[in-house]
Amino acid sequence: MISKEEFWLVMDGYGQAIWPVQIIFYVAAILITGWLYFKPGKPHSLITKLFLTLAFAWNGIGFYMTLAKGMAGNSHSNIILGLLFLVVAALWLVDLFRNTMQFVPPKSGWRKNLLLVFTLLVLCYPLLGIALKHPLTSLIMPGIFPCPTVALSLLLLTTALPRVDKFIYITLLFCAIPFTLFYQVARYGVYEDVILFTSGVYCLVLFLQNWKLR
Repeated sequence: MISKEEFWLVMDGYGQAIWPVQIIFYVAAILITGWLYFKPGKPHSLITKLFLTLAFAWNGIGFYMTLAKGMAGNSHSNIILGLLFLVVAALWLVDLFRNTMQFVPPKSGWRKNLLLVFTLLVLCYPLLGIALKHPLTSLIMPGIFPCPTVALSLLLLTTALPRVDKFIYITLLFCAIPFTLFYQVARYGVYEDVILFTSGVYCLVLFLQNWKLR
């Protein structure tokens, strides 16, 4: 495994290489999230799935397989993760045409409040990075970096329960929960990913509650 310093050098190199694409994806993530709360419906669901298809494809190829492939110091693990993200991208694309999953936020109650809190936290990923004094090119943003993209996707999937693609949901839960605190946070100091972990736990609870409803 690479050191903490090497990890952040890889992240900074990736950010510099793609600038300003991360800003475009970040703004798009903000817009589809706001759209979800103010006017959900079929057009929103279609655009959201298109965004997620592009985001996961980008992360699979651009992040894991190309520009940030030295992040884990193991090319084989990055290829596996890249392929996994490409499979998820393909499944988002399939549902773009099948139109099975529809994103509709809870109308009231604790689920609506928690969803709002978690989505705002995910969108605050780069703001937390600024508070932690990361360079601007190292700021982790939804859409173009895997962790906040996974967190945002899981939260969006909770609004489609119980009619969700279980492979996507379980795959993203695996990315969010088992190793986040011990790997990204403890080893590399990616404290922003506490947001991913807590969002994952919340999404796991909702998934288990809805497991038998579809």
